Amino acid sequence: MHSMSGAELVIRLLERQGVSCIAGIPGGANLPLYDALSRSPAIRHVLARHEQGAGFIAQGMARSTGRPAVFFATSGPGATNTLTALADAKLDSVPVVCITGQVPSALIGTDAFQEVDIYGMSIPATKHNFLVRSVDELARVIPEAFRIAASGRPGPVLVDIPKDVQAATIGLSVLPEPAGPDPVEPPDAESLARAARMIDEAERPILLLGGGVAASGASRAAFRLAERAGLPTAMSLLGLGAMPDDHPLHLGMLGMHGARCVNMLLEECDLLLVAGARLDDRATGRVERFCPKAKLIHVDIDQSELDKLKQAHLGIMADSGVALEALTGLVALSERREWLARVAECKAAHPLLLPGSDDPRAPYGLVRRTGEILGPEAIVTTDVGQHQMRAAQAYPGLRPRRWLTSGGLGTMGFGLPAAIGAALANPGRRVVCFTGDGSLLMNIQELATAAETGVDVKIVLANNNGLGLVQQQQDLFYGRRIFGSAYRGRVDFPRVAEGFGVHAVDLGGSREPLADLERALLREGPCLIHVPVAPEENVYPMVPPGAANIEMIGGEAHAHAHA
Repeated sequence: MHSMSGAELVIRLLERQGVSCIAGIPGGANLPLYDALSRSPAIRHVLARHEQGAGFIAQGMARSTGRPAVFFATSGPGATNTLTALADAKLDSVPVVCITGQVPSALIGTDAFQEVDIYGMSIPATKHNFLVRSVDELARVIPEAFRIAASGRPGPVLVDIPKDVQAATIGLSVLPEPAGPDPVEPPDAESLARAARMIDEAERPILLLGGGVAASGASRAAFRLAERAGLPTAMSLLGLGAMPDDHPLHLGMLGMHGARCVNMLLEECDLLLVAGARLDDRATGRVERFCPKAKLIHVDIDQSELDKLKQAHLGIMADSGVALEALTGLVALSERREWLARVAECKAAHPLLLPGSDDPRAPYGLVRRTGEILGPEAIVTTDVGQHQMRAAQAYPGLRPRRWLTSGGLGTMGFGLPAAIGAALANPGRRVVCFTGDGSLLMNIQELATAAETGVDVKIVLANNNGLGLVQQQQDLFYGRRIFGSAYRGRVDFPRVAEGFGVHAVDLGGSREPLADLERALLREGPCLIHVPVAPEENVYPMVPPGAANIEMIGGEAHAHAHA
């Protein structure tokens, strides 16, 4: 019989789950957990500077490895600060486990100091949550949290543990086994056969891959199917990298800032096979006008996503990898010469325009040159804004689990802490974070965490001294009335970074910007690379909010102006 406190039991269970690093911040209500964590020989603690940052550090670990990651927060404001990271993880299906301290059980409901009902608050932001009422529940709840986070469609789980439960003593003769994800049920064979017939009968089919393909490790299955059935392949923002961008069937990203040829070809296709994508509005534009001539086959591991936004002609609840692999064995070998000739013609006529792609101080050139220097093994994170869309469009050689971006919630402040988490989980691999000044300022305190941990993270900052994507919409759709989105003061980001202990390089005044960029990217440890960009540098194409994808604004004039 092993006697231990509830807090010690939690740490032992986390060790058995294979957890090796936890980001978080201690406070009065989770000090027993921290005291127990201090004695763990297996788990490293990373002291974040904000609980939201800790949540995104955990996301960086989970997104880059596919395994659940853990973060800690105390009660009250510590707990409420986790909600944005949890909501972000829920929308992008990321398996994280957040463990919060709660005021002692006897004080719950008394408006005690730093008491909030984080159990109730987190219900819409999590896949599941627990309020642990007895130390006897911990041996069941902690493994269950990992099972739920990783099973089916992954997602965040919150475990709220009152301080007295952490301090209570429990005796266990045997610790429970670590939990893993539930087995995945095979897809319905009749539905797969029908899907194969629909693919064979189609004349202009397109395959669309989403984040679920990356999450299930289904990339190879996807392009084996594409190659056998002759399927041009598009990707959502989170699905980027699922097919290499030099593959002949690769089309690129669809949607608001997608490739023009992709949005045009989706208008022409007669069958759309969707795997692991939610078909949200950023991808489809005005959904009732999305793929107007196409039959829709929708494959998703989450039954609730089927028919949610667009009625499918055939919905298949399945793991994307399993379904795509099975379909490869069912469809006929097809070259689709006429359709692929049309696809090639459209791609040639409407290439993605990347003005200034040779100039490391131009927005697209900064992305391209960074990718060329770091190569395909680097992990790429982004914040949210114009830089995010440029990285999605232009970064060469993206790969699954090496492309980490906030897709569903679109959270500014995601990039830097996610990059720290990716670097902690992948030692020896370079990590680059593309960010803007607006986004970086939302979690800039994590520069201190980067400096303290010494992670090999490069922060590439395109600074237009404003909220660029907001200004772009005001410019295009609100009579060019730029209001509330331009900063009056200017932050000296290189000096701020150095104040946090992070090396900084300013390409704005550089005489050899490419050489300086290369030196900065290849040096060891964290580094901020600052690049001033003009506020009028909009990112195109762009589908106006509420419009159909085919109504995108092209940006040719913008590109020619920079030629």
